[in-house]
Amino acid sequence: MAITAADVKKLRDKTGAGMMDCKKALQEADGDFEKAERILKELGKAAAAKRSGRATNEGRIFVRIDGNRAVILEMACETDFVARNDTFVALGDELTQDILARGISEADDALNGKVQEAISTIKENMSLRRFQVIEKSDAQVFSSYIHGDSGNIGGVVTVGVDKAELADSQQVKDFAFDVALHVVAFRPMYLTPENVDAAYRKEQEEIFLTQAKNMDKPEKVIQGIVQGKLRKHFSEICLVEQGFVKDDKKAVKDVAKEVGNAAGGTVTVDDYVVYAVGEDL
Repeated sequence: MAITAADVKKLRDKTGAGMMDCKKALQEADGDFEKAERILKELGKAAAAKRSGRATNEGRIFVRIDGNRAVILEMACETDFVARNDTFVALGDELTQDILARGISEADDALNGKVQEAISTIKENMSLRRFQVIEKSDAQVFSSYIHGDSGNIGGVVTVGVDKAELADSQQVKDFAFDVALHVVAFRPMYLTPENVDAAYRKEQEEIFLTQAKNMDKPEKVIQGIVQGKLRKHFSEICLVEQGFVKDDKKAVKDVAKEVGNAAGGTVTVDDYVVYAVGEDL
């Protein structure tokens, strides 16, 4: 089949590979994007697959924390101008407040009705695209971060402590905020290597095995190469293994241990949620 420039650009945007490499991969795969992406990975020319797609519309991310519950929400609209509009921002804040106050977990007529009212005022189409309610215990700490004035990406993290009183520690709170900033900046695919999807892990092992076999090494050496590549890959896509946003020479889990020692207990990163406007769901 004919490979268009748009096809090549789409594959390049997703993988980060060069234009000619993308074109050759698509030709070899007869236009099959998944197969072409696999070919690029086996050649070592594609970046790690991202958890979500590229942003395709405007909008804003909202977060509200109230005690042991938090909500992260995405509002979509047509233009960046409206995403910065005071009425639009007030609507997002009101929706998060309503969600927590009423204890709901999915959009209902009341929420959608408020969006429709705003549409009639602002005169632009918009929608409540999604939201998620997160709960924690008294032995955990919430923190959140929304990037920049545009608010187009934001996250909520849950940090655990082994002593309830540590939840009030400023060191722990500061660390939790830094982790929220980290997940927004790096958007990890998984929390830990143990959380990696089995099918994804198997695919990566096969890709790395193909790469290693091309090195013409003994079988024993090949298996070591594969495991080494897996560890490196997980250090790139798993939150606790990533280099910390404020000191990339230390993994997030190591900084958590340092903070715990300084605070007089144990500190762990237990969960996170990141939303980016317009990402593929």
